[in-house]
Amino acid sequence: MLPNALSERVLDCIIVGGGPAGLTAALYLGRFRRHVLLIDAGESRAAWIPVSHNQPSFPGGISGLDLLQRMKQQAERFGTEIRGSLRVDHIQPAESGFLVEFADGSATAKTILLATGVVNHRPDMRIDLHREAVARGLIRYCPICDGFEAMNQKIAVLGADDHGVDEALFLRTYSANITLLCAREIASAKMQRFAEAGIEIVTRPVTSIAIDQTRIVVDVERSTTGFAFDTLYPALGSSSNIELATRMGAAVSDQGCLIVDDHQMTTCAGVYAAGDVVEGLDQISVAAGQAAIAATAIHNRLRSLEGR
Repeated sequence: MLPNALSERVLDCIIVGGGPAGLTAALYLGRFRRHVLLIDAGESRAAWIPVSHNQPSFPGGISGLDLLQRMKQQAERFGTEIRGSLRVDHIQPAESGFLVEFADGSATAKTILLATGVVNHRPDMRIDLHREAVARGLIRYCPICDGFEAMNQKIAVLGADDHGVDEALFLRTYSANITLLCAREIASAKMQRFAEAGIEIVTRPVTSIAIDQTRIVVDVERSTTGFAFDTLYPALGSSSNIELATRMGAAVSDQGCLIVDDHQMTTCAGVYAAGDVVEGLDQISVAAGQAAIAATAIHNRLRSLEGR
């Protein structure tokens, strides 16, 4: 249960989501001297990152967990209240702004920032095995983030639509040994590009994915031996965590992301969004930039409401 002092007063902003977007917004709003509560379910995709080498200011790389911990400490230093392992159940308009409800209490704020991210569609394999494979770099989800780390490796892309096709071609930048695991026929124009790029195509369904010492092993139908790869990129799409916003009537794009204006406000006045839940390039740096814009817009909105 939230302390009475917090549950009874109206906050300036409640941030939902403790990934890079939510924590950046918390830092900015704290430094704007705003009273902020950040609620984090602890499911940020950034926590999966074994080592990121494209995060500015960390030339030796940094793990996702370490980065999130540093960002959390920085936000708390400037006054943000952070509640972890807590999931928001519902948000609804209230006389003073918005009422945010969760398992053991509620809180009210004048504005809301949603940094709820997306959920990757994972390959069909045991959860513990999947976690181990991600931690060891045997499964990767973002070629923009870590294609460089897969340089010259034997790479597989698992995908049955244009996303998988395009990802295989993108990864050709880093390796000449690319295999697309795609259980359907490919358009002739794409086939020509694959032939020119030297990409192998396997059009039989995948039946199992396992770890064999330092490699990821994929079995497919009608194959007596598995295919072994240094790393596997699942290109199976993702689903945005938009339910809290859509229940309030927020508009969603054709890609299933929240629609925002130039100041990151959704179509619900006073409700902002930043990070992967918003359509755009899913990168930490982009999420942080969107969060900075949103936090500044929130501060200025509150200044206007306060008449200053």
